[in-house]
Formats: sequence, C-alpha cells, structure tokens
Amino acid sequence: MYTAALFDLDGTLIDTEPRSREAWSRLFHDHEVPADEETIRSFAGRPGIEALRDHVHRFPGRTVEELFAQALAYTTLADMPSVTTVPGALELVQQLRKAGVPMGVVTSGTRAYAMHELGVIGALDLFDVIVTADDVTRGKPDPQGYLAGCAALGVEPSAVVVFEDAPAGVAAAKSAGAHCVAIASTQSPAALAAADVIVPDLTGVTWPLTRKTDLSEQRSES
Repeated sequence: MYTAALFDLDGTLIDTEPRSREAWSRLFHDHEVPADEETIRSFAGRPGIEALRDHVHRFPGRTVEELFAQALAYTTLADMPSVTTVPGALELVQQLRKAGVPMGVVTSGTRAYAMHELGVIGALDLFDVIVTADDVTRGKPDPQGYLAGCAALGVEPSAVVVFEDAPAGVAAAKSAGAHCVAIASTQSPAALAAADVIVPDLTGVTWPLTRKTDLSEQRSES
C-alpha cells in the first residue's frame, strides 16, 4: 500500500495552464519571436527560468531573468485567463489530510508563487512539505524535487504516489521511483504515456491506493 502522496501544483491542483500559455505566448509575440504550439507546450511542468534558457538566444539583448520577470508580470494582468481548481483536487487533498496521509507539493514555481496560489484556494495548511524551484538545483524532468519531497516526508519513493499533469513531471516522478498518476488536464494522454495511470481529472479518485489498484476501476465504481 502506498503511504504518502506528492502533488504537482499547476495543472494538477490548480488549472493555471490557460494563464501560463497566454503569458508565454505574449512574451514571444511582444518580442516578435515566432513560437508555435509545440514551443509553448514545452514550457509546461518545467521551471520557467530553465525553459527560457532553451530560447533566450532568440531574444537579442535580453537575459533569462528579464524575460522571466516579464512573463510573470503578464500573469497579474486583469485580462488574463482566470485560475480555478482542478476538478476533484481539493476533495482528494482534504480526504488525505483527514486520513493522516503525509502529503507534499513539488512545483516548478517559486516558493512565493506556490504559497500564494495555495493560499488562494485555501490549501496552504493542508500540506506537510512544499518543495519549489527555490529548493533544487535541477528542475523537472530531473527527479531532484520529488526525491527531496520523499526525504522531507520520511518515506521511500516506492511508497509514494505522485500526481502530475505534464510530461516533464511524469518523467521526474518515474525517475525518482514513485508511482505516477497523470491528470490529462493540460496534455493529451499520449503525451503522458509514461505514467502508471492516466485520468482526466481527480474526480472520484479515492484513498487508499495499493499497487494492485487501477484508478480506472475506482472511477467506474464511483
């Protein structure tokens, strides 16, 4: 039986993907740098600073830090897409908290960002551990963040269920040695194929999970 859970933040607990995609799209557009759908999608689940390093050469005279700050500024504009919780996410987290299951968040965002977003949805006090981009030297798909989360919770990765929504996050979870449930809220099931289980959202997902549990069976029974 799995004894602990780690959650990604964006796209897993909160649906920020429309806002993030719009911010990255505006960044490229305002600098007149072409960006196709695949380019924008490649930012999902990765630390923004790291993702930008792949493209900074296309922004003459600009640093990664400047571009990242500009993208963050876009997210505060009034005309940006609104942020909502992923269906079933809060209910699952509350269920785990009530059951005393050790839980954490492992996000590619900064600590200030994670604390703010979790506070907005009323979930800040529900987690035992929060691992952010400020706490690691290598972001997803590197497993460092999830390994740090497991260590902070005092559990082996093999006893942990990771909930993720992006290919980079799924890769990080599997590299860490955890069981991964992928939520197809921002990516196609094909892009998340490396996960152990894929669900459309967290509605109807219940705890405990065991190594023999198939979440698709849980959903059909709920």
